[in-house]
Amino acid sequence: MASLIIRMRDGVAYEVLDQNRSASNATLCLHGFTGSAASWGFLHDDMENTRLIQVSLLGHGGTDSPQSVRRYAMSQQLADLAEILDQLKLHKVNILGYSMGGRIALSFAAHYPERVNKLLLESTSPGLRNLKERLARLKHDHQLAQKIRRDGLLAFVDFWENIPLFASQKSLPADQLTQLRKERLKANPLGLARSIEGIGTGSQPSMWQALKQIKQPALFICGALDGKFCKIAECMQQELAFSQVAIAEHAGHTVHVEQPHFFGKIVSEFILAHD
Repeated sequence: MASLIIRMRDGVAYEVLDQNRSASNATLCLHGFTGSAASWGFLHDDMENTRLIQVSLLGHGGTDSPQSVRRYAMSQQLADLAEILDQLKLHKVNILGYSMGGRIALSFAAHYPERVNKLLLESTSPGLRNLKERLARLKHDHQLAQKIRRDGLLAFVDFWENIPLFASQKSLPADQLTQLRKERLKANPLGLARSIEGIGTGSQPSMWQALKQIKQPALFICGALDGKFCKIAECMQQELAFSQVAIAEHAGHTVHVEQPHFFGKIVSEFILAHD
């Protein structure tokens, strides 16, 4: 696996892991909040026939954490991903995203449709439908960013691990929980705070109206224990002509963590299937 540093025109450096470079198709993998490119390491065994381009998003992993919150805006990060693909000489890829990474993946497919072959979204949403919802979420996101700055990374990770969204992770083996915690504690506090403020659900433009324009085959993945995001997946599926929903039993928000073999199998089958 090749570990790369890819620098943008403004000097911002991205950490990129590039696996199976000889494969005939490529998949761009985008992690969730507090994750990194390494979050997708488990896919290597299930996807030997696919080139995996694993990107650490702004403020995460080995990628830079710019000071300016504007640098984290959706439009900026989409342009960065296009530049990364250009530097890797990849015109068209599949794109896989989880949660925050899923929101970015969906937006990339809408803004750069000629560059996306298939779209795979795990436990994510197109954003919020109206201004009132966005303003409420913006306030919440700002408070969360302030919590990171005020209390520090360790206290924030303690809090984050215990939010209801991740309740189903409590049944994971101790060593797996320890590994998840280690990854979260590697985060840059500045990067996390700016990421919440710059590309949180409240900050990003709503994509609900754009769904009908997306023509790529799409797979929505959710866990049966995560009713909210399964409902969102089903609503998105109704808007996209060529889409399907896969529900993982006995999993919550983090299907790729809680049911990695199920996740790897359905993702690989979807990518390698003929349209």
